[in-house]
Amino acid sequence: MPVLVSGSIATDHLMHFPGSFSEQLLAEHLDKVSLSFLVDDLVVRRGGVAANIAFGMAQLGHAPVLVGAVGADFDDYRAWLTRNGVDCDSVHVSPIHHTARFVCTTDEQMCQIASFYAGAMSEARNIELAPAVERTAADLVLISADDPAAMTRHSQECRDKGYRFAADPSQQIARMDGAELMTLIEGASLLFTNDYEKSLLESKTGLTDAEVLGLVDVRVRTLGSHGVEITGRDIDTLRVAAAKEHAKLDPTGVGDGFRAGFLTARAWGLSWERSAQVGGLLATLVLETVGTQEYQVKKDDFAERLAESYGDDAAAEILPHLGELG
Repeated sequence: MPVLVSGSIATDHLMHFPGSFSEQLLAEHLDKVSLSFLVDDLVVRRGGVAANIAFGMAQLGHAPVLVGAVGADFDDYRAWLTRNGVDCDSVHVSPIHHTARFVCTTDEQMCQIASFYAGAMSEARNIELAPAVERTAADLVLISADDPAAMTRHSQECRDKGYRFAADPSQQIARMDGAELMTLIEGASLLFTNDYEKSLLESKTGLTDAEVLGLVDVRVRTLGSHGVEITGRDIDTLRVAAAKEHAKLDPTGVGDGFRAGFLTARAWGLSWERSAQVGGLLATLVLETVGTQEYQVKKDDFAERLAESYGDDAAAEILPHLGELG
C-alpha cells in the first residue's frame, strides 16, 4: 500500500567551510555575532524533507506519494522525482511563490549553520489530504517538517477521518509551540524524533517521557552514530546500532534516509528491528554522498552492506523485498 509523504520540498544550497565554527565563536560576544565564512565549495541539490524521504522509499522499490507545496519552478524537479518512482500528482503548485530553499554550510566537524526560506511551502496549509488518500488508497500518512499550520491541519484531518499517521516534527519543533506540538502528535501511530528533539518536545509541551508515549503508539528516537531506540505501548524497548559507514561526506538528509528505509521496511511487513536496520543502512548511504538524492540502491550491494552491519540473517530476510532493484 502507498504511503503519503507530506512535508517540505526544496532545493538545497550546500557549502563547505574548511575549519571549525566553534573556533570562530567567542563566548563573551555571542550577543553580537556578525560573521561571514569564506567557503570553498558550493553545490545545488534537490532536497526538502518530504522529497528526500519519498526519493529514498522509491529507491527501495516502494511507491510513495509526495504531498507538499512548490512553485512554478518545480518542473525539472518534478521530472526527476517522477523518473525515480515518486508519485507527484498530489503536489500543490503555487502561482506566486518560488519553491522553498535550504542554505547550509558544514564545517570540518560536520557541524552545520543553515537557513530555510519557506516560499511556496507556506501554502501547504491549504492542502487537503483526502483527495490523495482516495486516489491512491494510501494506508499511512507521514507528516514531516512543513509549514506548521499545514502539519497541525494534516494531523487533525487524519484523526477526523481515521487515517493512520506518523508525526515527524524534526526541525519545526523549534518553531512550533507546545499546543501545536500536542495537536501534531496526539494519536500518531509513530512519532519520530532525534535525541535532542525528544527533550525539546517534552520541554515545550510540559509532558514527561511517559506522557508523550501515552499519546502515540510507538516512538522512534534516532541517536546519531549510536543508532536508534524504539519503544511503545505494546513492544519492549529496542536498540539497533547504526550501519557501518565507509565514508562520511555530508550529514544533510541522513535522518530523511532513515525514515525512508524504516517506513518502507514496515510497509513490507518486516519487524521493528529489521526496519531499523534498513533505515540505518539507507541513512549511511546518504551520509556517504554529497546531496540528499544522489545515491542509488543496488540490490546486491545493499544486501552485502546489510550483512556487514547486521549479519547474514538480516540480509537474508530483507533481500527478497528488494525485488528488481539494479
